[in-house]
Order: sequence, then C-alpha cells, then structure tokens
Amino acid sequence: MSSFTSGTHPLSSPRNLGPPPPVSGGKIQSLSPRLSSIHLRRRESPINGKWVRRKTRSQAKSADSDDPVISAPNAQGGGGPSTSFLSVLCPLLKLFSVATSSVSTLARLPWGSRSVINLKDGEITVPVPPRPLQLFEFEACPFCRRVREAMTELDLSVEVYPCPKGSVRHRELVRSLGGKEQFPFLIDPNTGVSIYESSDIVNYLFEKYGNGKNPSAGLLQSTLITGWMPTILRAGRGMTLWEKARRDQPPGMLELFSYENNPYARIVREALCELELPYILQNVGEGSRREKILMDLSGSKEVPFIIDPNTGTKMGDYKKILDYLFQTYSSAA
Repeated sequence: MSSFTSGTHPLSSPRNLGPPPPVSGGKIQSLSPRLSSIHLRRRESPINGKWVRRKTRSQAKSADSDDPVISAPNAQGGGGPSTSFLSVLCPLLKLFSVATSSVSTLARLPWGSRSVINLKDGEITVPVPPRPLQLFEFEACPFCRRVREAMTELDLSVEVYPCPKGSVRHRELVRSLGGKEQFPFLIDPNTGVSIYESSDIVNYLFEKYGNGKNPSAGLLQSTLITGWMPTILRAGRGMTLWEKARRDQPPGMLELFSYENNPYARIVREALCELELPYILQNVGEGSRREKILMDLSGSKEVPFIIDPNTGTKMGDYKKILDYLFQTYSSAA
C-alpha cells in the first residue's frame, strides 16, 4: 500500500482500536518497551540537562524525496541518478522558495485559509475537544494536506507527529498503533477512534466537530486535480528526514500558530517535518477563535509564530524561525 492514500472510496467505518495510548507533551505512553525507548529517549545536555541553541550553519541541505513516484537526488549523498523530473526542477525551485510556496497557495486557494464554524453573538458555539487530536502525516503528502485543510476550516488544534521518509520515531509508532505504514493516520483520544484514509478522516472530522456542516465544496474532490501542485512546486520539501536532524526528541512539543494555506507557514511546517519534530498545530485561519490568543502572544495576527518550551523561544518571521530550527535541532556540533 502506498503511503499516499487516495481517500476516494466511500466512507468506511472508522477503526476503533480501543482507547489509544495517550500522546501528550511529545511523549507516548503505554507502548512496548522497544517503542518507548525509541520515542522517549533523551540525550542529556551538558548544560543543566536543558536544550540549548547550537551555533552552527543555518543553511540546511535539502531533504528531497526518495519516493518511487516523486524522487530527487539522494539527500545523503547528493548524487546518483534520479528517477524523476524533479531532480532537474528541484535546484531551480529551491531558489524561489517563497514564490513556489505562494503559487502553491493559489493552487489550493479555496481551502484551508479560514474557519467555517458559525459564530453566534460573536462566540463560537462548537466546543473544543477536551483532548487534542493526534495526526501522523508528512507535509508533502497531498492527502495529508487535505486533512490539514479541513482542520483549519474546523478551527481545530492538533498534535502533529511528522513522519518523513527515513523517520527514526513516528513511522514505527504508526505501524504499532494502526497496523500499517500509511498516511495520514488520525487518532481521536476523545472517542478512541483511529482512522486511515484522508476522505474518511475529513468526513469524520466534519461529522464530529463540524457543527452540522458538510465538508467544503470541492475539498474531497480536488486533491487529484490540484492537491499535487504544492508537492510538485515545492520539489518534495517536507517529505524526507534531513540527514543532520537530531535523533533525540526534545522533551516538550513545539507550538506553531499557522493556517494550512499560508505560504510562509508552509515553509516552516516543511522544516518541522524534515527535522521530525512533533508540534502542537494551532490553526488560526480567518475568523479563528485563536486570533486573540495570537495577538496577545505576538502583537500581531501574522503567521507563522512559533513557541519552543525547551528553550523559551518565541518568534515570528519564517526566515528567523527556519534559522532557529535548523541550528537548534541539528546534530552538527
């Protein structure tokens, strides 16, 4: 089964695996000893056991895809023949990072930019799920993108566990929790439901958290037409683990204020995926209940805005965020 799920078949019954192992604060409990040691292993820092920002080069080597459908030069060696035309396009597209991300936004313009939840007397009537949803995905996957668009429109926060190719943690967790390595994969700890297939996930989310709304027109049907455009235009960014990413996971989950179709937030999410850093995705589309929270934190409604509890860092501006992430979470000395 390809890791890209089509999600085009009729809605199947969500798979109930029983209460899932709680995933909280970047840690997954009640797993097998082998998985627990992989996911919870923490390297002690020489400075009071805390994570510190490393002074190293901020220019990250591209984490290109080794997928048989979308392939580019191997990120480990940077050489070898490619099996995809993206090997030619990739060096060119990387020179115009913001431009290609902006064109990607245009390709998906109708979806993932605003909340569709109705307001009543200025208040959002849909309750916030008591426990955050947990999404295993990778940024470049067009079907994962469909789910993230739905989450923006439903104004949902979610714990994101990036699963890039070459993953050292989260792909094994998906195999353990769901039985196969396929993405996207959603766990709703509020109901004990675990679901594969993007269309099933979108339908479930709107049924459970949509206040009676149906999925936005074209959201489920458009992926095969325009859903691949960001993946192609971005040359597979957000698909493969960066070779210099730290293998030990930080103790606290980063927090990203974003909305799916923002071109600058997309670039930051790609970096988080390539570093396999789990994070809390705070969707702040137009009309979101979190706009005031973001304003209080940053003094602006602009995204992306990131909070790292491991270092106490809070910042906006995607360029500064990229510089910070690739310095702090690089394995290079």
